[in-house]
Amino acid sequence: MSNLSLAVRDSSTMLRRNLLHARRYPSLTLNLLLTPVMLLLLFVFVFGDAMSAGIGGGDRSDYVAYLVPGLLLMTIGSTTIGTAVSVSNDMTEGIIARFRTMAIHRGSVLVGHVIGSVVQSVMSVVLVGAVGVAIGFRSSDATALEWLAAFGLLLLFTLALTWIAVGMGLISPNAEAASNNAMPLIFLPLISSAFVPIDAMPGWFQPVAEYQPFTPAIETLRGLLLGTGIGHNGWLAVGWCLALTVLGYLWATSKFNSDPK
Repeated sequence: MSNLSLAVRDSSTMLRRNLLHARRYPSLTLNLLLTPVMLLLLFVFVFGDAMSAGIGGGDRSDYVAYLVPGLLLMTIGSTTIGTAVSVSNDMTEGIIARFRTMAIHRGSVLVGHVIGSVVQSVMSVVLVGAVGVAIGFRSSDATALEWLAAFGLLLLFTLALTWIAVGMGLISPNAEAASNNAMPLIFLPLISSAFVPIDAMPGWFQPVAEYQPFTPAIETLRGLLLGTGIGHNGWLAVGWCLALTVLGYLWATSKFNSDPK
């Protein structure tokens, strides 16, 4: 069997393992998924009218349209925290050490985690998107090409955050530390343009919100789905995704290959 065939076979096996693990222990995924859903419902039904007026909208539906793209990106960040915890568990419980003694493709362990996380993130985004549609989100002006571009951006962003989460899981001594180390993946959307426009923030805080990966991705997603201006945010979003993917991949594989456990 060729090296490529072995890698594909073993990666598929590891993917099935991770998906079965997520199905048997859904509490972690559900807990992480509830955060963006609860924020969506809270900001729409409790603060919706006030927030809509703050962004120049006419009613709550304007804020729903503004909020949903940001919450979709936040959902990805929340879901990938589970990946960090899962990788950390495999490391600390000796599962990966056992895999190292078996005749399997070395990289398939991480690839299985990454693909499994991407699948779970896509499912989570679909669920949060469905909740958004149920409470009034509409994107009637987006073309099929724009929908495809939006889906591609979500996939690329998921891949980037997943590799970062894998690296965080590998350096964490236990699951609790992995969860804490990955908290910026939830915290960063809170200080981005997900909830309010950047120009509505204090002047000293605006650079913090603007020069981070979530804001250009959110603005690009809004532009694709709602027809707002994208400007340079599209290139910034893709650049951030590619840079984080490469960084996360190099970090995770280096740590995985050098760890003696």
